[in-house]
Amino acid sequence: MLAAAGAALIEDDGPRSMQAAVVLGGDQDCARLMKAASLAQAGYVPFVVVSGPEAFGAHECDLTINYAERKGFPAVLFRPYPNDFTSTESEVQGIGKYLRAHGITRVLLVTSNYHTRRAARLFRRKNRELEVRVIPAADRYFTPQTWWQSREGRKTFLLEWTKTVASWVGA
Repeated sequence: MLAAAGAALIEDDGPRSMQAAVVLGGDQDCARLMKAASLAQAGYVPFVVVSGPEAFGAHECDLTINYAERKGFPAVLFRPYPNDFTSTESEVQGIGKYLRAHGITRVLLVTSNYHTRRAARLFRRKNRELEVRVIPAADRYFTPQTWWQSREGRKTFLLEWTKTVASWVGA
């Protein structure tokens, strides 16, 4: 039952050729960006739009892109999208405007595994004209089969379910 509750947070549409990948902010371990960069190198998308709010005097997108470049991914793969959004809902609205302004209508949405179902639902609800396929990036603290065995896993699970329920009721 616990594993099923963890798995319910995850959506995985699988990769398919699209116009771009989008990486949501909150990527402390850079797992989201590394997953998206790997998809770009595999030919699924020509580039990755990297969202990121300000942190420590820089935007997260710039910090994570720099990390990916140090890991061997070419700079040409990335398009930074610096912003000051404080919620997934406002972030997906802003990214949707950016994508439409650049003629992009089909994207791979890459985010942490536990974040995929809620992020995909919000992205699709706020950007109905966009085709979105969600791709989960592994999270070092959250595995649906064992999330309850670590403090960080339990925190991640409870926080994500709280945010999911809040988004259902419009909070």
